[in-house]
Amino acid sequence: MFTRTFLSAASLSLLAACQTAPPATPAAPAPAAAAPAAPAWQQGRLPAQAKSTLAPVAGRLTVTPASEIPLQSFKLPPGFKAEIWASGIPGARAMARAENGKVYLGTRGIGRVYEVTDNGSTRTSRVVVDKLVQPAGVAYANGALYVMAIDKVLRYDGIASHPGVAPVDMTAAFKLPKEQHHNWKYIDFGPDGKLYVPFGAPCNICEPGQEYAQIRRYNADGSGMEVIARGVRNTQGFAWHPETQEMWFTDHGRDWMGDDGPADELNRMVKTGLNFGFPYCHADGIADRDLPKADACAGVTLPVQTLGPHAAAMGVHFYTGSMFPAEYRNTMFVARKGSWNRTQKFGYDVVTVRMDAQGGNPRIQAFMTGFLDPSNDSISGRPTYMLQLPDGSLLISDEQLGAIYRITYAK
Repeated sequence: MFTRTFLSAASLSLLAACQTAPPATPAAPAPAAAAPAAPAWQQGRLPAQAKSTLAPVAGRLTVTPASEIPLQSFKLPPGFKAEIWASGIPGARAMARAENGKVYLGTRGIGRVYEVTDNGSTRTSRVVVDKLVQPAGVAYANGALYVMAIDKVLRYDGIASHPGVAPVDMTAAFKLPKEQHHNWKYIDFGPDGKLYVPFGAPCNICEPGQEYAQIRRYNADGSGMEVIARGVRNTQGFAWHPETQEMWFTDHGRDWMGDDGPADELNRMVKTGLNFGFPYCHADGIADRDLPKADACAGVTLPVQTLGPHAAAMGVHFYTGSMFPAEYRNTMFVARKGSWNRTQKFGYDVVTVRMDAQGGNPRIQAFMTGFLDPSNDSISGRPTYMLQLPDGSLLISDEQLGAIYRITYAK
């Protein structure tokens, strides 16, 4: 009896505990993973374009041996010749030359600045600085190399003679805006001795804000900043006419408005303070699809010439040498790196733009071709910038193959 009474009490106690215990709280569901942000280059793409396979052309960030550069494929006008002047410099873009002949090159994706030394029959290169954020901008003046990355400005005093010189950090003086998209830069000193710097739109298409879609100029020490042009989406090259001293610049058209436009632009700055249209007006007077505005092109300075749809027009150079035939004197060269936002590729060449003395009646002609094979839409290189040597020959950088070509002429 005793044993049965004990078991019954224990059972009742256990039952009571079960009845009074609070119900177990179900485990909270794991938070859903956040959807990955769309890459910046997809901004402005319509839902109907979501299945598009178009995407930026991947840059080659490894060394391409000179033996693999298809020099024989490149075509030039009669009398002109291309040779490989330097190779093994991945990502080579803008070039600047020191008094002693050393050439400095900026890059974008690889984060380096190179120095190339001409030894006569050969060229050697070294890395000046590495691991910067898209240091595409290089300029040389008064014995100093200026390097401009997205978030840093460095000056190397006397670097051509003293390779190990430590840089002077000038970042604070330039007050760089923080956004990265379209803020890799081409920089140069103008005839007035000032440093010209573009700040691209931080988007494909948007209201850019007061710090972006503009060209500025500074004193060499970063003081005296002026905004000299607005409505500039993404210029990656400019130069000054040798006689008029007017500034000419390329500007990239927006993406995702179709294969055939808006075209890239070649603009002429006859005075400061002009508006070149972005984001409401593109190319030769095309109103934007996503940011409609009444009289979108009213008051806009339209381009002197359009340069083709999604051409990625880069460097601009006015030829002033005597090696090329006389008709090339003061002729403009434009490097078109080539499209990605187009079903059939366009550009991938260097063209000339001839005009009258007032800058009117521009005529575009092919100069260096063969980087694009239209039969299968394949590419072998992407020309980006020009640099004229004292003998009148012309250097052309190839970002894709990490090479520099020297163009000469002989009758």
